[in-house]
Amino acid sequence: MPKAPSPCIGVCKFKRPGPAGAHCIGCSMTKGQKKLAKKARKPAEAEGMVALVVAQQEQMGRYAHWRAAYLKRCLKKGAAPPAAVRKAG
Repeated sequence: MPKAPSPCIGVCKFKRPGPAGAHCIGCSMTKGQKKLAKKARKPAEAEGMVALVVAQQEQMGRYAHWRAAYLKRCLKKGAAPPAAVRKAG
């Protein structure tokens, strides 16, 4: 089974005012977190990044669109969605 894909859903825009402006409007990751997600090679590392993003989104709000887009991406890549995404629904 392939590892979980990056939490990035391909939107990559940083346009919100204030502290939220450091976070992508598509996935909630910061630019630094996106770099770490690209370096995640082991399945546990990739799932950890997804869990971080899910927790971050719960704190920040306004990311209801992300789960459906990420599940679609997992399906396309043939990867099982991480537990954090399955629980979040």
